[in-house]
Amino acid sequence: MPFFYRIAGVTATCALALACLAPTANRLAAQEPVQSGGTISSQVSLVSLFATVRDKNKRIVTDLTQNDFQVSQDNEPQKIAFFSKEVTLPITIGLLIDTSGSEQNRLPAEQDAATRFLERVMKKGDEAMVMSFDLDVDLLADFTDDKHIIERAINKARVNAVGGGGVVTPGTIPSNTGGTHFYDAVYLACAEKLGTEAGRKALVIITDAQDEGSKVRLEEAIEAAQKSDTVVHVLLVHDPGYSWRPDVAKKLSDETGGRTIEVSSEKKLEQAFDQISEELRSQYQIGYYYPAGKLKDGGFRKIKVDATNKDYKVLARRGFYAPKE
Repeated sequence: MPFFYRIAGVTATCALALACLAPTANRLAAQEPVQSGGTISSQVSLVSLFATVRDKNKRIVTDLTQNDFQVSQDNEPQKIAFFSKEVTLPITIGLLIDTSGSEQNRLPAEQDAATRFLERVMKKGDEAMVMSFDLDVDLLADFTDDKHIIERAINKARVNAVGGGGVVTPGTIPSNTGGTHFYDAVYLACAEKLGTEAGRKALVIITDAQDEGSKVRLEEAIEAAQKSDTVVHVLLVHDPGYSWRPDVAKKLSDETGGRTIEVSSEKKLEQAFDQISEELRSQYQIGYYYPAGKLKDGGFRKIKVDATNKDYKVLARRGFYAPKE
């Protein structure tokens, strides 16, 4: 059965059984020489990913070359076909703000920090959208490059639930017990919004990662992010007396090539946004070709990216879903 959310006055429908999203790998036609002197046409898939590298002191490393990386898919070494340093390639950013009752004491500080983050990170050609989530998922601003629209959207976020199981304001999904549809928000942001965008994509979430009442599971939310090639960063904030799930946040970010940063104060929130901003502007793009015939079963392909210098840690997505015939 489908489920529904009201997004900025428009009802979006998502099937619980995940539909096939746009493939991660792009099928290309390649010409391979044969002994007879002619050519045969062979399909290969281009697998492209973005990577950030930090040294043992957690400093960003920006001077690496193609020879400094090793890539494997399903434990098979891959030959890097192209390589570049990406500091100017446009970024599409999704900002998700937890507006459940557990965030009521922190929301103003989160809004201020989020506004400054997008003001700093967004360059010409970039776009961002803003969503909030509690008992439902609301699109506060669709993709735009207008920073004033984004700022107004961030400031529109309101806490809809009263903590401790109290009364909640009416949502699009009836509830009288409170809740936080965290997994649904990630799924909708990736499947319905970021999944239709091209290029570099990042989802930045301010939350305690506690989910109550979502119709999709964590695994489905992660799969939606992976299918849409979206890197998820979680700024993990929480107040004493409320539950929080660092394990959930870490699993979501690790599986998509992002980071989870625990935030315990307004100062650390600013620092966390600065770290994410730095990473988004200090990436390497790595690509390799793979026979398309092996990619058409719809299965998950594991990717591992390492630096030849073992003191370096590479942050990159861990795989992708192949297209399905």
